[in-house]
Amino acid sequence: MKLNVLNMSGKSAGTIEVSDAIFGAEYKEALIHQVVVAQLANKRQGTHAALTRSEVRGGGAKIYRQKGTGRARHSSIVAPIYVGGGVVFAKKPRDFSQKINKNMKAAAFYSALSEKIRQNELTVLDNFSLAEAKTKLVAETVDNLGLKGSVIFVVSEYDEAALRASRNIPTVSLAESRQLSVYEIVSHKNVVITADAIKKIEEEAK
Repeated sequence: MKLNVLNMSGKSAGTIEVSDAIFGAEYKEALIHQVVVAQLANKRQGTHAALTRSEVRGGGAKIYRQKGTGRARHSSIVAPIYVGGGVVFAKKPRDFSQKINKNMKAAAFYSALSEKIRQNELTVLDNFSLAEAKTKLVAETVDNLGLKGSVIFVVSEYDEAALRASRNIPTVSLAESRQLSVYEIVSHKNVVITADAIKKIEEEAK
């Protein structure tokens, strides 16, 4: 499969031959969904915690006598219906992580990239390097490529200037090819990947 290559000015810079197995894979929506859910779950800290009725301090004495007050019968100030009382089914620290099979993760990754190509939402750049860390240069590149919506630039290795310049734009992200996740691919409208990043992805797939 051949893909057109553009430069940062949005002009043609030739073509690149890519692997059909990686960039021409079948679209597997259910698999992509499963991997994305797992990746998001693995990001959760799971440190949330609240006190149950038995863990709240105090509440040993009956708050008022059982009969004769005209009010409902209550025993403890730490009952869940009181402000400051315990929480019913209180959340406790837990591990949300899900195991992702290595082959499943790779298949979902290739499927997501391939679908971006079919939807004309993947652009190949000859390189993405900036002379200086200016946000204006990143914004101009996005405009030159005619991209609308969120954009993720995928590079083989981080360029310090590009990293600093791109983080000032809320809709623009930067990722190394070895760290690119399925979630990042599907959560951005446009994927802009450098020729070197494509070669690195293909090398790691071998």
